[in-house]
Amino acid sequence: MSASSIEALKSKFGEAILDTVEFRGEHTAIVEKARAKEILAHCRDELSYDYLLDISSLDNFGEEPRWEMVYELYTLGNGEYTHLRIKFKLGEDEKADSVSQLWPTAEWHEREVYDMMGIEFEGLTDHRRILMWEGFPYFPLRKDFPLAGRPSEMPDVAFSDRAPLAGGPFVTSPTSDSTVHREPRSREMD
Repeated sequence: MSASSIEALKSKFGEAILDTVEFRGEHTAIVEKARAKEILAHCRDELSYDYLLDISSLDNFGEEPRWEMVYELYTLGNGEYTHLRIKFKLGEDEKADSVSQLWPTAEWHEREVYDMMGIEFEGLTDHRRILMWEGFPYFPLRKDFPLAGRPSEMPDVAFSDRAPLAGGPFVTSPTSDSTVHREPRSREMD
């Protein structure tokens, strides 16, 4: 069904569908930012993608546009479970349109994207941080956020220094030992 959804989107939105990708049975439509909300509404209302699984973002640090927004949609209709991914690019100083009017659960996803990446959403009514504490001055999933962390003004509440594991941030230790020894470790930084 997602292949037919891609064709329906191409037919309805024409050049606003910039590209499509099929990989391992999953279908993705890369769309114009200006029409993304309209396309997402069409997916919900006309193509029955009634379930928003996730909203995430990619940081293409050093490229312009820097951000890529990713919307994972799912339909539960007709006894078929179908997945569709919608993507669009966003400049560093641009805001994405909130889709919380389409899917109320989008508010949580949008708050998380803001909290971790700093991408703002036009029309989002609640801009409180959701994972980091209010007043935290950084966005930890940006590629320009150092893996070793940054010093914290609130060391009693939380730290943003290197995680207290043996070894380097998210580096696995190659070994034939058990899983415990292969887990990511925090390497000592020079």
